[in-house]
Amino acid sequence: MSSHKEQVQQRLRTIEGHVRGIYRMVEQDSYCIDVLMQMDAVQKALDQVGRMVMDQHLHGCVTTAIRSDDAVERERVIGELMQVFSERRK
Repeated sequence: MSSHKEQVQQRLRTIEGHVRGIYRMVEQDSYCIDVLMQMDAVQKALDQVGRMVMDQHLHGCVTTAIRSDDAVERERVIGELMQVFSERRK
């Protein structure tokens, strides 16, 4: 398993633990602001993992496709990226 993959998996396990903690907070009727603050922390952690995955994708799959002589593959990869970013803006 690659170091990058291990890092992503470790961060996701940590996030999973935090989400379970939020679930318990809701079960225990914790103060809403505390729950919201924990949810914000999880969202920021997910954003960080997303940046890690995107960095790997850009330096791997996208770079390979851009350097390729296959114009269809280049356009496909660019289209995927555009779709991801347009979905995030909604």
